[in-house]
Amino acid sequence: MAGQTVTRAQLSEAVYQEVGLSRNESAQLVETVLNEIAEALARGEMVKVSSFGSFAVRKKGRRIGRNPKTGKEVPINPRRVLVFRASHVLKDQINGALSKADSGTGAA
Repeated sequence: MAGQTVTRAQLSEAVYQEVGLSRNESAQLVETVLNEIAEALARGEMVKVSSFGSFAVRKKGRRIGRNPKTGKEVPINPRRVLVFRASHVLKDQINGALSKADSGTGAA
């Protein structure tokens, strides 16, 4: 699956094209939104974006892992991990795009 990465610059350009703000205002808007999401997650809050999905921080406890190279058991310290759960709207959009791509190539 060879996908491209969407950058902050591309997001800013999309805001500039769609909303009509200046390029600087568009870049600042994108930065503000991303910073607000990051700060809320750092505080342990859940972030829900309607029709897109939700971001949450999950706490993982201490556990014992294994070094795959040596087979030796090693402790894994407690940590917090970021999880994303896509909304049904986003899932349907992705699967709709997938089914259109499949029907265009003749794949079943």
